[in-house]
Amino acid sequence: MEVKKKIVFIKDWISNYVNSMPKKAESLVIGISGGIDSSVSSTLCAMTGIKTIVLTMPIKQQIDQHDLSLKHQKWLKDKFDNVEEYTVPLDELFNSFKSSLSEFDNDHGMANSRARLRMTTLYQVASANNGIVVGTGNKIEDFGVGFFTKYGDGGVDISPIGDCNKSDVWELGKELNILRDIIEAAPTDGLWDDGRTDEGQLGMSYKELEEAMNNENSNNRDKYLEIRKANLHKMEAIPVCKIPK
Repeated sequence: MEVKKKIVFIKDWISNYVNSMPKKAESLVIGISGGIDSSVSSTLCAMTGIKTIVLTMPIKQQIDQHDLSLKHQKWLKDKFDNVEEYTVPLDELFNSFKSSLSEFDNDHGMANSRARLRMTTLYQVASANNGIVVGTGNKIEDFGVGFFTKYGDGGVDISPIGDCNKSDVWELGKELNILRDIIEAAPTDGLWDDGRTDEGQLGMSYKELEEAMNNENSNNRDKYLEIRKANLHKMEAIPVCKIPK
């Protein structure tokens, strides 16, 4: 589908979902990170005309990442009358959480806990505004290699760009005139003090992952499948013990 038509399709899909709800939501709540996925997703939400609440939720955030979040917030607010923007610092909350669980401290676990604290924040804001939480994951992350936090950024109500490859998201971003600094920024989940990139964590670029996901004969296919296998538990339904009747 042509990129302009895709923008209209996704925007209409969001609106139609809200209008089809038994109890219609009054707002769309979305967290932004300064990355291309959340920037595109939040812009598509704003285009619906529905009240769109965008939150940046810094936890020991790299300054350049947080600056991009704030720039996108301002860009959205200047462009759309239906946008409300908030910054909710979570450093104090995270520090208290980490201190309370000092006996169980674990770097990877604490990184995921940042995402889960943000998810909880989004749902609190959504509850206070009769809203739904909008996801920002793309097809590669959410349904390819499972590069998201279970019950963190994976805890959402709708996923408007979940069927878009990373290359599609960049195309959407360019068509929507998302800030160039955001389009050109190295993708990162923003969960680590050292600002490590997605590519550094995955060991593959999104271009390589996308090619491997869509091409069974790819030289990177085995590595892609290895990453996917380790994260399948996030992408599949929760196992339920079925009792024989």
